[in-house]
Amino acid sequence: MILAVDMGNSNIVLGVIDDRKTWFMERITTDTRRTDLEYAISIKNIFELHRINPRTLEGAILSSVVPPLNPTLLDAIRKVTGLNSKLVGSGMKTGINIKMDDPKKVGSDLIVDSVAAKANYPLPIIVIDMGTATTITALNQDGDYVGGIIYPGLRVSLDTLSTRTAQLPHIDLEQPGSILAKNTVESMRSGILYGTAAMMDGCIDRMEDALGCEATVVATGGLAPFVSPLCRHRILIDENLLLKGLLILYRKNS
Repeated sequence: MILAVDMGNSNIVLGVIDDRKTWFMERITTDTRRTDLEYAISIKNIFELHRINPRTLEGAILSSVVPPLNPTLLDAIRKVTGLNSKLVGSGMKTGINIKMDDPKKVGSDLIVDSVAAKANYPLPIIVIDMGTATTITALNQDGDYVGGIIYPGLRVSLDTLSTRTAQLPHIDLEQPGSILAKNTVESMRSGILYGTAAMMDGCIDRMEDALGCEATVVATGGLAPFVSPLCRHRILIDENLLLKGLLILYRKNS
């Protein structure tokens, strides 16, 4: 049983996982102003909420796209668990051939997603991760990481629309009604969600053309359940994909 942590730009996902199950998965806000003690208190409270003793963990691993906050979070994890976390980065064994211009610059979250997808789904695979940014990446028939796209996330697009236009309100994300919306709020919601779904469908089509065959499509991230049902492609939702990938990387590098 290990602590798997993925630090994104908006949220930090923490989970305890082993080879049998995911014991919990929680999110806390990414905030560069918080100290290691403040993060440690949040992490300790999560363990207490789920009635798990952090001192019984086998190990810990961190994936991060916010490098300046890495030392703070590593110290917080050490305070709570007594463990020195593994950090996903260049030099770590992944089992994936990364065919990019500079493999060292590929986001650790994309690598973790790819490792989990390759281990759990038929190749080739298209992986969609919907967070602050929406990323769509592809593994070919041999399991090689062959590239992808980065697109503004749902909330980024929605917040930009609201803040840059004087008469459009801030709205919550909910399942939209008809594409032919009848009021401003529904028009915004339908535009963002159906528009993102159409973008995803279009990218899947083009990536399958580039791969030369149909692919398994897997989506993860907190916003995936809002959009995937609106897509015309069959998309598998795996909320624990990152945690599964972190467990695999922990095992490969222990």
